[in-house]
Amino acid sequence: MVIRGIPKQSASDVMQIIKSITAREFFKIYPEIKKRYFWGCKLWTQSYFVETIGNATEEVIRKYVQDQLIVLDQKEIHSSQLDLF
Repeated sequence: MVIRGIPKQSASDVMQIIKSITAREFFKIYPEIKKRYFWGCKLWTQSYFVETIGNATEEVIRKYVQDQLIVLDQKEIHSSQLDLF
């Protein structure tokens, strides 16, 4: 996920907002999952990873993210990990 924020807002505040909104919307769409699998009603853990990018252009960032997806797909294809389902 690539997010552009304002300098006055901390990365931790942004992550808190994203987690809160996505959890609320997820449980609104899938209330049966909340009751069955999420006893504490928490979709996300407390941890997260944020990397700032400084003065990189949006084009450079998008290319980087797309390349990472390709790398992850290749690792998955060549993985000896067993499938769960």
